[in-house]
Amino acid sequence: MPRDKRDVEAGLESKGFQKVEGDHHYYVYWSAGGKKSMAKTKTSRGFGRDISDDLLSKMAHQCGVTKPNFLKLVDCPLQRPDYEDLLKQAGKL
Repeated sequence: MPRDKRDVEAGLESKGFQKVEGDHHYYVYWSAGGKKSMAKTKTSRGFGRDISDDLLSKMAHQCGVTKPNFLKLVDCPLQRPDYEDLLKQAGKL
């Protein structure tokens, strides 16, 4: 099911992703301890409001988790310490 771009971006920022402006909105994850990870993704600066299921899957892969875990991350049931554990298991932190 598609997600509103603003909700996804807000969810990422609330979990420790830092937004970097460019030709897209880039999001890079920094751990609670201040360590930059390999987890990163981007969203379009365009006017579209929804992110399709296909793009959500790609964003999940870029962030080092499965799509269900990515949706939990942006919807807030997956907390930051749990996400960091998943990143460590995937070798991205």
